Amino acid sequence: MKRQFLISHLEKMGCELLREGGKHSVYVNRPKKKVTTVPRHREIDENLAKRIFKDLGIPKP
Repeated sequence: MKRQFLISHLEKMGCELLREGGKHSVYVNRPKKKVTTVPRHREIDENLAKRIFKDLGIPKP
């Protein structure tokens, strides 16, 4: 999955960028009080994408 597609889906679902780390971006879902990191790679592995969606409590696209 392309990183840009994953980020746009996160933002559509109400998640927002909390901060930028060295090699990751940290996203937060404030209503559900959940946080996860998204690596800065062009391609995100499908299993990792599923884990990010699960960590933030949102459905996959």
